[in-house]
Amino acid sequence: MKNTLNKILVVALVAFITSACASQDRFIVHHTNGTVLDTKTNLMWAAKDNGSDVNWTDAKSYCENYAAGNFKDWRLPTSEELAGLYEAQQTREAPCAGNFNIHMATELIQVTCFAAWSSETRNADASLYNFIYGRPDWYLRSHTYGMRALPVRNNK
Repeated sequence: MKNTLNKILVVALVAFITSACASQDRFIVHHTNGTVLDTKTNLMWAAKDNGSDVNWTDAKSYCENYAAGNFKDWRLPTSEELAGLYEAQQTREAPCAGNFNIHMATELIQVTCFAAWSSETRNADASLYNFIYGRPDWYLRSHTYGMRALPVRNNK
């Protein structure tokens, strides 16, 4: 019985270590051009967000005019793409609000607050992705507090 429990413990430990390493290997940083490649989704992300509160219109413009890596096809991500960066087990303090923790799959992408705008809109609202709770939400496009722009592009 004790031998069986030891084997189960070893298998569980190996599975945990393997999954932790796999999530880190998923992201590749390109130091020379300020981008991070997600090898699981084949999306290229900006290595950092815009760094300050921004409304949806300005976030969209920021992303479309982003020029890292000499690429010109940057855009605002979808909520689903942003959800791919969420990892509940990875916790770090939200730099803009120390009383909140965000959950990002990698530390290679620097998100400086707790939410990022996404491309979906309806009427006067736009979608965002909340990295505290791991879910999309809707706010007025004019909302700025805690909102960031995180450019993304398809890696062709």
